Amino acid sequence: MVNDEGGETSQTTKLGGYDFYRSTLGSPRYVVAPMVDQSELAWRMLCRRYGAHLCYTPMYHANLFATDPKYRKDALQTCPADRPLIIQFCGNDAQQILDAALAAQEHCDAVDINLGCPQAIAKRGHYGSFLQDEWELLTEIVSTLHKKLSIPVTCKIRIFEDRSKTIRYAQMLEAAGCQLLTVHGRTREQKGPLTGVADWSYIKEVRQHIKIPMFANGNILGLEDVHRCLEETGVDGVMSAEGNLHNPAIFQGLAPPVWQMAKEYLEFVDLYPCPSSYIRGHLFKLFHHIMNIRQNSELRETLATANQLVQFNSVVEKVKAKYEPYQKGELPYEPEEMDATVGAEKLPLAPWLCQPYIRASPESHRQKIAEKEREAEDPNRAKRQFFDKDGNEISRKRMKKLRRRQRRPNKTDVQIQMRHERRLEYCTECANPQGSKCEFRLCRVCCRERCYSSDRDCPGHGILIKSRRAKAKRFEENSKQEENQDSGVGAENPDSNQMTIDARTQDKL
Repeated sequence: MVNDEGGETSQTTKLGGYDFYRSTLGSPRYVVAPMVDQSELAWRMLCRRYGAHLCYTPMYHANLFATDPKYRKDALQTCPADRPLIIQFCGNDAQQILDAALAAQEHCDAVDINLGCPQAIAKRGHYGSFLQDEWELLTEIVSTLHKKLSIPVTCKIRIFEDRSKTIRYAQMLEAAGCQLLTVHGRTREQKGPLTGVADWSYIKEVRQHIKIPMFANGNILGLEDVHRCLEETGVDGVMSAEGNLHNPAIFQGLAPPVWQMAKEYLEFVDLYPCPSSYIRGHLFKLFHHIMNIRQNSELRETLATANQLVQFNSVVEKVKAKYEPYQKGELPYEPEEMDATVGAEKLPLAPWLCQPYIRASPESHRQKIAEKEREAEDPNRAKRQFFDKDGNEISRKRMKKLRRRQRRPNKTDVQIQMRHERRLEYCTECANPQGSKCEFRLCRVCCRERCYSSDRDCPGHGILIKSRRAKAKRFEENSKQEENQDSGVGAENPDSNQMTIDARTQDKL
């Protein structure tokens, strides 16, 4: 533990291992994973309503959390019912993570170190799974937090290709002071279209070689997967990320209508506000299957541009109005056409029910890439043609611009035309386009000449002739004053001038 001055005290009251797992956390089996911008308070409260025993916060950057009061205030959004709770940090400096953890320990039951993030941003920041080979640094980080925090430290990792190295990795973290370990059964390279299937056999072997509580992560699409994972691996709890995002009722084995989950989530957002990007992300996950239906393209665009709670609620009501009659059996449902860019997807349930999103296998992804490469190398391949709405052939670049414009339904044709007209304003001195913020309605070249000739500034172009001339004049006046003062001192003290000359001569010798 730490005392009020931040120093170490006795750890007799600090629980660890299974005492911590049982007494503090309440022996959780169903766990909501830490998800960047997705496991915020409103979502955690919804998951707790539907059977989640333990929730993690999103991953927070330790350095920002420790040094930026606004970042820390936004991150520490919680309430009395939001327990048990574990706050997760990423970082690569023991002292920085400790400073962040000390600021957070009064608001949670444990601090978790992210050692599993495989994304490019983690590589650039040198944290997450890109620390998994630096065992000396990880030992320092975990042991520092273990010794100086009043709450336990936990870790979330990914596996190595080498099975024995994975076991030694887990044992190293346990020896350093980790009190609970979460193992994601995928390697660092298994991400995006190459995600593939998590290997539970690694998790099972790690479970057999460490003594602290352990959670498993990976391949959790439904409640039956949770129970199967618990039985096959022997872990104490199962963590869900993507499966939870598509169905927050996953731990109760339910498949409720998507509008029901969305509406309840928005009610929590009303109580515990969060950025609109978080809300939009959650609704796109919940509505994933119905938003890929071609007939719902307008609804998808509306959701993509929504940024207020009333707008999000409006989308939910439209989804409910369209699909609730099918859910109640009042109308027969005929399968709708899927978007061509997504492809046909065979769903186990009706598209308006919460259900998992099943990724394509890495093999199919590699096959698609190989087919595209073969097509690109074929000299006899048919050239793709693109046409506008009037049937005129246009370039691929132009087509991409048109598609981007179509994804902005709030931009009318009149607004687009006005935007193009503004670009056609020309310099009053020549034929070049004028600067949009130029005070003289000139292009940059003509504006510079005007400022030189008339001794003016143009902040719009960043041309500050008048200001720089005034600054140069002040500098010249100050220099003359200093020279005059130096001359006056020399006249009153000729001996000092001679001493200065002698000193300079001596320096040269």
